[in-house]
Amino acid sequence: MPALPLDQLQITHKDPKTGKPRTSPALHPEQKADRYFVLYKPPPKDNIPALVEEYLERATFVANDLDWLLALPHDKFWCQVIFDETLQKCLDSYLHYVPRKFDEWVAPTPEVADIQKHLHRSVFLTFLRMSTHKESKDHYISPSAFGEILYNNFLFDIPKILDLCVLFGKGNSPLLQKMIGNIFTQQPSYYNDLDETMPTILQVFSNILQHCGLQGDATSATPQKLEEKGRLTLGDMPLLELKDVILYLCDTCTTLWAFLDIFPLACQTFQKHDFCSRIASFYEVAIPELESTVKKRRLEDSKLLSDLWQRLSHSKKKLLEVFHIILNHICLLPILESSCDSVQGFIEEFLQIFSSLLQEKRFLRDYDALFPVAEDVSLLQQASSVLDETRTAYILQAVESAWEGVDRRKATDAKDTLVADDPNRALNGVPVTAQMPSHPENLEEAEGMGATAAPGPAVCGVELDSLISQVKDLLPDLGEGFILACLEHYCYNPEQVINNILEDRLAPALNQLDRSLDRQVKPDPTPLLASRHNVFQNDEFDVFSRDSVDLNRIHKGRRKEENTRTLVNDKREVAAQRRRYEQYSVVVEEVPLEPGEYGGDDYEDEYDDTYDGNQIGANDADSDDELVSRRPFTIPQILRTKVPGEGQEKEDDGEEEEAEDDAPKPDHFVQDPAVLREKAEARRMAFLARKGYRHDSSTAVAGGPRGHGQSRETTQERRKKEANKATRANHNRRTMADRKRSKGMIPS
Repeated sequence: MPALPLDQLQITHKDPKTGKPRTSPALHPEQKADRYFVLYKPPPKDNIPALVEEYLERATFVANDLDWLLALPHDKFWCQVIFDETLQKCLDSYLHYVPRKFDEWVAPTPEVADIQKHLHRSVFLTFLRMSTHKESKDHYISPSAFGEILYNNFLFDIPKILDLCVLFGKGNSPLLQKMIGNIFTQQPSYYNDLDETMPTILQVFSNILQHCGLQGDATSATPQKLEEKGRLTLGDMPLLELKDVILYLCDTCTTLWAFLDIFPLACQTFQKHDFCSRIASFYEVAIPELESTVKKRRLEDSKLLSDLWQRLSHSKKKLLEVFHIILNHICLLPILESSCDSVQGFIEEFLQIFSSLLQEKRFLRDYDALFPVAEDVSLLQQASSVLDETRTAYILQAVESAWEGVDRRKATDAKDTLVADDPNRALNGVPVTAQMPSHPENLEEAEGMGATAAPGPAVCGVELDSLISQVKDLLPDLGEGFILACLEHYCYNPEQVINNILEDRLAPALNQLDRSLDRQVKPDPTPLLASRHNVFQNDEFDVFSRDSVDLNRIHKGRRKEENTRTLVNDKREVAAQRRRYEQYSVVVEEVPLEPGEYGGDDYEDEYDDTYDGNQIGANDADSDDELVSRRPFTIPQILRTKVPGEGQEKEDDGEEEEAEDDAPKPDHFVQDPAVLREKAEARRMAFLARKGYRHDSSTAVAGGPRGHGQSRETTQERRKKEANKATRANHNRRTMADRKRSKGMIPS
């Protein structure tokens, strides 16, 4: 017969009061043993013997109690877990107070380290057994009842799961993944709890911004109450308070990363609340300000601030990895696992996330250095043939523009030196003085350590002189060298320099300087002659660029005046130009010809050269006399000059024509007005004909005398006139009268 699950099992035992056998459920408060579990306290930060002895005693009690609990049989274990409140308080105290690996504490003694290691293992095994509903074939709890037991008795909740991930994730990742996966599988209500926890997680980042004076939403714009404490900026915040802020940020980022790394199925719940966009905006606002503050205050406590710099770099890396885990599990992995038809939604989600982050330049630059965006886009291009190339090109261009002004190779190398095989190596006591800048000239290198920070623009020249004069106008007793040192320390912010000098809150390094220190003028590395630029540079008289100058081109003193006649008679320019024009044969000297000498080059205006170049029939096989011999030259008639007695031989008709030709022609300078009127009338009639106008039909309208009848044309014209008479003249008087009456101009 198969064994029943523990939630349905009934056991028979003696009643302690009556001594009679009695049947009761296996999970019953009476089955709980009377044992008190003491609360856990963390080990002392200082190895003081009395405190160490007290810790060892308490830790031994807790370890022995947990060992006893783990040795109990299945039914007794679950009765103790469900009904013993001291056990739950003990486990909660351990999760709350045990030092994380990124917490600072001195190296413990060997006894403390051993008992802490033993206690750590016992707590993990206890939670592992609590998350297992089936230990063997005979000892198990039904899945539905197991989920109800966990949820109703608060054996697990979201804060406990987060602490378990950050405490036991390293080295126990496979077991922890099965453990948390089984909890969420058997009780899906934990997904709802996680969804309700998300606003609290997002509020953590808002609280950090508000505490640092960086809150950019409407809450920071509300008027400050009189009884409220003044809002501090990061520069004015006490050092211990700044330390708490960075430790709080480090704890939050590491915990979120550990949880998502162990249980990536929670990424969907995180993204429902637009978590990627929220952490990107937080990163863009808070991280550069925190980095700048730590570097500015590096001289206050170099050891502490070096440790804070490490933790801040660790937080930045974890934020970027959290973003990558979410993006990988909600977009990239489904694309790799899905078919080509169903990847379009995941691709759109990827493009939408990055399109909302294009203004976060610093975040895009740091994320691209750790996880190149171009590789993800290449994956999308391989997965889909209908990818929107315009959007992907726009995203890649935005990532490239985020790198403007930063050496990508140097920043990537610095990132690789930080992200080693053990990402937590900087948090285990390793000295990091090399990462924290100790001199102003190392600020640019320090910006790239642990992140790809963009170096600030250097202030020099006229702008630097203006900043120095702003401070010196209010504090004239200070030297320019001292003011320059203060400006460099406070990132060239004259208001902050003046405020700190007046309130005597300068950094210790600045207080040690002489306040009357003069400014050292740095020589310009570029010589004056090499940097000069003008319109006369490198001309024939530039003595700075050439050694020899033609002195004949230089006239010393005033030139002798010349009169107009001398200027006109000076033909040197004409003679100089004659040779040029002779080449074009434009200027030709007159050559006298002897009588009978032929000028071959003379142009004859009366010569007819029509047939000079045409040898008609030269290649035919005709006779030479017919083709080659030319006819006598005949002057064309139009070119002939008239001879006075030449027309006598013509006929009478020819004489009459000549008489008409010799008659004086009329002067048409002023044309006949009658002819002009006829032409104008003809043009007007042609225009009217093209427009479709008909001739005046007034005669047709008049018709013939009465009693004799009217023609058809007269009848048609009269009917047309009657129908169209309202379109002209004064035939619309009734309409205009109605219009005036409607406006009140005519009394009715």
